[in-house]
Amino acid sequence: MRKLYIAILFLVVISGTFGCKGPKNGDTDAAIERRVDSVLKLMTLEEKIGQLTLFTSDYDVTGPTMRENYKEDIKAGKVGAIFNAYGVDYVRELQRMAVEETRLGIPLIFGYDVIHGHRTIFPISLGESASWDTAMVRKAARIAAIEATAEGLQWTFAPMVDIARDPRWGRISEGAGEDVFLGQCMAVARVKGFQGNRLDDPRTMVACAKHYAAYGAAQAGRDYHTVDISERTLREVYLPPFKAAVDAGVGTFMTSFNEIAGVPSTGNRYLLTDILRKEWGFQGFVVTDYTSINEMVAHGFAKDEKEAGELAINAGVDMDMQGAVYYNYLKKSIEEGKVSMATVDEAVRRVLRMKFKLGLFDNPYLYCNKQREQNEIMTTEHLAFARDMARKSIVLLKNEAQILPLSKEIKSLAVIGPLADNRRELIGSWSAAGDWSKAVTILEGIYGAVSPATKILYARGCNINDDTVSFISDAVNKARQADVVILVVGEAHWMSGEAACRSELGLPGVQQQLADAVIATGKPVVTVLLSGRPLTIPQLAQKTRALLAAWFPGTMAGHAVADVLFGEYNPSAKLPVTFPRSVGQIPIYYNMKNTGRPMDPNNKYTSKYLDVPNDPLFPFGYGLSYTTFEYSDLQLSAEKINASDTLYVKVKVKNTGKYSGEETVQLYVRDLVGSVTRPVKELKGFYKVFLQPGEEKQVTFKLTANDLAFYDIHMKFTSEPGDFIVFVGGDSQHCLQKGFVLE
Repeated sequence: MRKLYIAILFLVVISGTFGCKGPKNGDTDAAIERRVDSVLKLMTLEEKIGQLTLFTSDYDVTGPTMRENYKEDIKAGKVGAIFNAYGVDYVRELQRMAVEETRLGIPLIFGYDVIHGHRTIFPISLGESASWDTAMVRKAARIAAIEATAEGLQWTFAPMVDIARDPRWGRISEGAGEDVFLGQCMAVARVKGFQGNRLDDPRTMVACAKHYAAYGAAQAGRDYHTVDISERTLREVYLPPFKAAVDAGVGTFMTSFNEIAGVPSTGNRYLLTDILRKEWGFQGFVVTDYTSINEMVAHGFAKDEKEAGELAINAGVDMDMQGAVYYNYLKKSIEEGKVSMATVDEAVRRVLRMKFKLGLFDNPYLYCNKQREQNEIMTTEHLAFARDMARKSIVLLKNEAQILPLSKEIKSLAVIGPLADNRRELIGSWSAAGDWSKAVTILEGIYGAVSPATKILYARGCNINDDTVSFISDAVNKARQADVVILVVGEAHWMSGEAACRSELGLPGVQQQLADAVIATGKPVVTVLLSGRPLTIPQLAQKTRALLAAWFPGTMAGHAVADVLFGEYNPSAKLPVTFPRSVGQIPIYYNMKNTGRPMDPNNKYTSKYLDVPNDPLFPFGYGLSYTTFEYSDLQLSAEKINASDTLYVKVKVKNTGKYSGEETVQLYVRDLVGSVTRPVKELKGFYKVFLQPGEEKQVTFKLTANDLAFYDIHMKFTSEPGDFIVFVGGDSQHCLQKGFVLE
C-alpha cells in the first residue's frame, strides 16, 4: 500500500520533484487548488497535523524553548515547517528527510527572522523608515530576500508593521514608527520587496505581516503586556498597515502575544477570521508567534494547552510555532468533536497552497543552490547599497552654526565614546545571519574619509552600560588636543528588540557624564547617537554643537556615518517617531487629540505639565539638511469640494542654501469638527524633491474624500462634510496652512 501511495503522489502531484528544472510557472490558482486537493486526499490525520506544526532547528535560538528531536519529527512527517535553519547544505539535508524519508514526501518550508537584511545588514527597520524612501526600503527587502533564499530560506517573519508610540517598548526598533500613513507605505514596500513579482522565483520569499494585532500598544511599554484599546483606535491606528500588507499580497500573517479587550490575539476569531479573512479577503495562512498558543493558559484564557489549541485553530490559526500544542492535542480535540475536520482541512490547504506557490512541490531543492550561496551574498553591489541605505537613514537633528559638514582636511579630530570603535553593536537587534565582525566601525569610517595628514585621537571614554569612570580623564585629554570632537554614544544592540524594554531612556551607564566632561572642554562636539529607539537626551541635545541620529546603521555603518559627517552625503532623513523630552511625556506622538482644555501657558487649568513643556524634544517628521529649504505659495485648487472631487494641493519649495539637497515635503490634514473627535494633524502624503542651490520646484498633492474618511459615531468608515485645514511643510510642527470645506 505504501508504494501505491507514493506512485500516485508522483503521478499527480510531484512530477519532477527530484529534477533540476524550475517550478511550473504556468500553474493557475485553479490548477494549484486541484493539486492541493489531490495531496489532501492522500493524507492521514497525523500528516495533516504535521503540516500545521512549525519547529525550530538547533542552528539558531530566537525564543525560550528548544525541541531536541525535531529531526525525528521531520522523518515521521510530524512537522511541516522549520525555522532557524539556513545554509544550503543544512537546508538540503533537512529537506531530504522530508521528501525522501516520509510517506508522502511533502516538502518543508524554511523560515527565519530576516528583518533588516540577511548577511548584508541594513539599518534597523525604524532607521530605514527614517529615509521616508519607499523605493530604497523595497530594494533593501529585495536584497535581503536574494541573500536569504541563496541560503535555502523561503519565508521571512517580516515585516513587522505594528504602529508603536511608546519608545520604552523595545520592539519599536523593528517597525516604521508612530504614524499610520507612513506605516502603510513601509508595509507595502517591504512586502513587495521580499515577495517580488512571483513567489516561485527562487530569489523571492514569502513575507509575514506581524504582529497581528496592536502589539505596539502594550501597556507601560512593556513587551507581551496587556493591550486595551477601543475598536475605533484599533481600526484607525493599528489595523491599517496590516490591511495595506494584505492589499500588497502578503502571503502569511503572524499573531501577536498580547490580548485585546481581554482576548489573546492567538485565540481571537474576530481578528483572525471576521476581519482578516472575511472582511479583508486574506488568502494566505496564519502562524502564531513563538509558543503563543501555550501562553493562552498563562493569560487565563484557556484552562490547559489542549483547550488553548482548540481556541486557536477555531479562531483561524493555521500553524503552531514551536508550542507543539497541535502536535500533542489536536487529534484528541478532533476525536472529541471540539475541532471539526473541515477546520483542519482548510488550515492544511492554506499551508499546502503556499508550498505550491513557492514551487516546492515541483522542486523541493529549488532554494538549495550552492553557486548562489557562494556568489550572491554580501556582494559589492549589496554592500554599496547598504552604505547608501544607511546614510539616507541618518537624521540630522542639530547643526549649530553649520559646524557640519566637517572638512576632510581638518588638522585634528578626537573620536570619543564607547560606540566609536565598537563593531558588535552596529548591526542592531534581529540582525539575522549578519556577521557583526564584518561591520565597519565609526572610527574606521572616519579614518577612511579624512586626509592622511589629519591627526585622529581615539578614546573609549567609558563602557556602554556600567558605572566605570576611570576612562573619562583620557577622553578629556584627547578632546583638549583636537580641533573638533566626534562623540559616539548610545545603546547596546541588546537594549532594543524583543524583550528589551526600558523604563528610563537616557544614555545608559555614565555616557552622559562622559559627554558633559568632553563638552566642558569647550571644544566643538559633534554627537553621533546610535540607538534602537528615541532617547530622552535634552541635556545632550542642548549642549552638543551637532547631533546625528544614526540608529543602528548596519554592516556599512562607519562609511555611511563618515559620508554624512564630511559632506559626501547631505542628510535628508526625517524622524519616523517623536523624540520625547522625558519619559513622563510618553506616550507622545504628533497626531494626538486636542482635548477640551488645550494647552495654554497662561491658564493653569489646561492640559500641560508643571515641570516640562508639552512639545517634544524633536517632532515627528523632523530632520535638517546642510542646506535650507523655503516653503511658499501654498495653493488649493478649490475652497470647497464635494465627495466626488479631487483637491489639488500645491506648494513651492526652494533650496535657499549653498548645498544641493533632498527635502521630504509632508502633507497633513485636520478635520476641525466630527461626529467623533479627530487628531490635530494626520499625515496624508509625502514627496521627496531634490533641489540644486537656488532651485525652486512646485510640488503637487491630491486629496479626495476617501483621504478624509474615518470611523464615525456609528463605526462607519466615511468622510463627513465640514471644515478642514491642510498643512504642508518639512516636519509635523512647521507648516504652511490653508483651509477648505468638504460639502
